[in-house]
Amino acid sequence: MAMNEGDGHKSYAKNSTFQGGVTEASKEIIEEEIRKKLDIGNISSTTIRVADFGCSSGPNTVNAMQIIVESIKKKIETKLSVSHEMPEFQVFFNDRTSNDFNTLFALLPSERQYYAAGVPAQFAKDLDSFLKARAEELVDGGLLAFIHGVEPNANKDTSKITLPSFELLGSCLVDLAKKGLFDISKVDSFNLPKYFPFHDELKALVERNQDFSLERMEILNNPPKRLTNPDPKSFAMFMRVLIEGLLQNHFGREIMDELFQRYEEKVEESGLLSDPNENSLMALVLLKCKRMTRSYTDNEVIL
Repeated sequence: MAMNEGDGHKSYAKNSTFQGGVTEASKEIIEEEIRKKLDIGNISSTTIRVADFGCSSGPNTVNAMQIIVESIKKKIETKLSVSHEMPEFQVFFNDRTSNDFNTLFALLPSERQYYAAGVPAQFAKDLDSFLKARAEELVDGGLLAFIHGVEPNANKDTSKITLPSFELLGSCLVDLAKKGLFDISKVDSFNLPKYFPFHDELKALVERNQDFSLERMEILNNPPKRLTNPDPKSFAMFMRVLIEGLLQNHFGREIMDELFQRYEEKVEESGLLSDPNENSLMALVLLKCKRMTRSYTDNEVIL
């Protein structure tokens, strides 16, 4: 699903502080793994390519790509001779065709150390097909890093796993249905595509894939939402930029302002921001491609 476009007060670009905290929390791990695992000994071409799958349109993807490019450059400068020419860096920003690439490219720093291109595309339906697709694009030994929400306790009854923020939103939809703005059956038929696997479940799924070896998997120490979105207004806007597109498709555009105004009020009344269950755990997964069936003329690094 595409995030809210533009750079206004209801945009993803202005309301993605939590995701920015996740990026910052993964910085040291990314730098360390590039330093340890990225094989630059066979660099013979003049181009290194990096891609962000699911870049959206805010500053977080720009920061993430800067971290990766600088880490690779640092390793090249440390490991290779001074006379070795620094490769050209190309960064591909990939997301759905409806993504707001115009806002994204307006955020790119003029002094960036890479050439940038937007690559619209549809995403794979599940983790296995996603990894198979990425394996077709990476060179042998290429690194793939992704971040995924996880549930840490495998002994927990899945029927008792709750996401208070979404339950509260559901109650707001019920309220609007009772006001007669739409039929209650629309609430029952609304499906929000979210799934947080257990840590060990995600690990097993990744290890089952034959195209990659699992190099590292770690729960990030990212700041909780109550710190990145500390008041009801900012938290309601955080939720809005994430799922407004899905809600509009199902319930219509005209109810959005009233829905999220009601949501903001309920966040304040409920004490949601102090609820310990409203704390998304994020895992960073680092994989190395082990396919040996393709040959390339250019070096590529997909992260």
